[in-house]
Amino acid sequence: MRKIRNFKGFNWIGFYSLYLKEVKRFLNVFAQTVLAPAITTLLFYVIFTISIDREYLNTNSYSFSEFLAPGLICMGIMQNAFANTSSSILISKVQGNIVDILMPPLSEYELTFSYSLGGITRGLLVGFSVSLVIYLIVPLKIYNIFIIAYFALSSSLLLSLLGILCGIWAKKFDHMASITNFVILPLTFLSGTFYSIDRLPEFWHFIALWNPFFYMIDGFRSGFLGTGDSNLNFGIIILAFANAFFLLLTIHVFKKGYGLRT
Repeated sequence: MRKIRNFKGFNWIGFYSLYLKEVKRFLNVFAQTVLAPAITTLLFYVIFTISIDREYLNTNSYSFSEFLAPGLICMGIMQNAFANTSSSILISKVQGNIVDILMPPLSEYELTFSYSLGGITRGLLVGFSVSLVIYLIVPLKIYNIFIIAYFALSSSLLLSLLGILCGIWAKKFDHMASITNFVILPLTFLSGTFYSIDRLPEFWHFIALWNPFFYMIDGFRSGFLGTGDSNLNFGIIILAFANAFFLLLTIHVFKKGYGLRT
């Protein structure tokens, strides 16, 4: 008699299979999921560096082009990490095949890590593509590769977790569109991606400091320029606590089956 395997520990086979499924899902439409966001980000770069004069940000250390590039790269990483996990779960729910994910012997931990790692992979792939093309235009200087890696991974992880939670919460595409258009995009565009928050009036400067996306953008940029508008250690701590909180929350939601089991 064939012995049925009992997964008492971490189901590495199931974890890797679901992660591979997530990666193949967005690679099958590479032009839509990777190439298109990269081109859109590059258009932002061209418009703001060529069409708009921003001499006030030029310093002896870096130009406006060098200031803008890291922010756009991080923005691309964040938006695509969120889009990957949120769209994957919502489409599965709408099409009714989410049961194919819930029936296999996958725990809440394996589901969380597989989905989030898939979002991180897509975010970093878009970020790398944008970086490669921008480097051909402006030779980016790297101040600290470890800071860049930390904020790239932490930012993509946080947005992947938020994407999972939003995908579970949303019941139709209109719900997801409202989150993207009224929460994710405003927080991203008002995070200091295109400007230094030191140029803002006192009230709006105070508001910007409460935007968690600002610390992701500013920390990532610090890895290239060696300087930023905020305390780097503060940004590292905020991201660490935010990721820990949303990681535990996502695991808890998967365990309870909220929005997934009827």
